[in-house]
Amino acid sequence: KQILVLGLDGAGKTSILHSLATNHVKRSMAPTEGFNAICINTEESQMEFLEIGGSESLRSYWKMYLPKVLLLVYVVDSADHARLPVAKQLLHQLIQNNSTLPVVVLANKQDLEGAYCITDIHDALALSDIGDERKMFLIGTHVAEDGSEISSSMQDAKELIGQLVLETQ
Repeated sequence: KQILVLGLDGAGKTSILHSLATNHVKRSMAPTEGFNAICINTEESQMEFLEIGGSESLRSYWKMYLPKVLLLVYVVDSADHARLPVAKQLLHQLIQNNSTLPVVVLANKQDLEGAYCITDIHDALALSDIGDERKMFLIGTHVAEDGSEISSSMQDAKELIGQLVLETQ
């Protein structure tokens, strides 16, 4: 069972995964062409993350992996206002047929000028429309400078994901 990491290209999925795995920031500039798998061990569990690239040509694969996962981590670029409606539409399509899959939305790039705050992201993605009985979380993240330790919000996200994995196994 894996944790699926999805989001539009350029949202910061690979950078977030690297930061979660190493506890240090590394900004990845190259988009993921295909798949990226990372294993992260914590004291409580071993978590397998599967990232699927967010370019249009890869989005058709997203749904195929959903039935096999414990948790969906959906990454959005808080500063990319123009593409938030697309991110919203794709998220709603993904989870409409699975009302119990836990979802963690990471509103990434909170440190960028013009980034939407958490409440704006919540509204832009219409998260209250998909509240049903599912566990859903929204956390603001940023990847800051290369080499620095991960932010407290990234640490919180890592702990939350670990907790959700333990609960759903």
